[in-house]
Formats: sequence, structure tokens, C-alpha cells
Amino acid sequence: MSLNRSEKEAVINEVTSLAAKAQTLVFAEYRGITVADMTKLRVEARNQGVSLSVLKNTLARRAVAGGQFDVVADQMTGPLIYGFSEDAVAAAKVVADFAKTNDKLVIRGGAFAGKALDVNGVKQLASIPSKEVLLAQLCGLLMSPISRTAVVLGALAAKKGEGEAAAA
Repeated sequence: MSLNRSEKEAVINEVTSLAAKAQTLVFAEYRGITVADMTKLRVEARNQGVSLSVLKNTLARRAVAGGQFDVVADQMTGPLIYGFSEDAVAAAKVVADFAKTNDKLVIRGGAFAGKALDVNGVKQLASIPSKEVLLAQLCGLLMSPISRTAVVLGALAAKKGEGEAAAA
């Protein structure tokens, strides 16, 4: 189905606004994926805050032109699905996790912080824990010395209490 000029401009404007807010772009070839599997992928992406779209490559190239994702414009060929996310790792994580269970989805590349990523780069980005997990780990690290000190002080107080009880 062919789009007229105003519809193409609307798509370009929508993708440009997505790209402006996003930190990460991941694209993958979806040739041969069933509709049910594609629906599962879209639902998972939506739950993670990832905008997943099948776009005409020429429109996608025009939408990212001049922006931080312009570095991968030359790789936008073939039937691709594009994932934009405001979270730095969400798009890579959703696409990489789905690609593990479905061999028809082939990761082609992506971009993060104005740099092009190859397949391995996308997989490495996907292996980074989410922001919430990293914050929890940081809190655990900060609390560790405090809790150790409390345990030592508690043990000293208990020992001192035993010594006083024996003396009486």
C-alpha cells in the first residue's frame, strides 16, 4: 500500500520525534516471523517502554537524518523492524531476548550515544542490567559497610554483656 505525501510526512515527523527522545535505536530483520510471534514481541516491547515499528527504510533514513542515529542510516536496508527506547538498554534487551528464542529475528545493528553498534555491540548493550537493578546494587554496596559495622558493634555489646554477667 502506497502512502501519499502527507502520510509520509506524518510518519517522518512521528519517527523524528521518537528518535529525538530516544537514547537507543536497534534494528533487526524480521523475515519469516509469524504474526503471533510478532505480536508477542510488540507486547513485550510495549511493556518495556520500547517503541517498535516496521517502517519503510527511506522514511526511516529521512527521519534520523541529522540526528544522533544518522550514523546507521546506510545500514537501513531490507525488511527491518526499528526499536527506539528512552531507556539506554531497553530496546537492545527486548530485541536480543526475543532473538534468543526466535531464530527468524536477526539483529542487524543499532546506535547508542551517537555511535553505531554492530550485532555484538547490541548484545553487549542488552547484557547491561537495567537502571533499577544498577541502583539496587549501588544501594547494597553503600549499605554493606554500615550493616557490617552494626553487626560488629552488636557482637561487642553482647560480649561485654556476657562479661558483666559473669563478674556479678
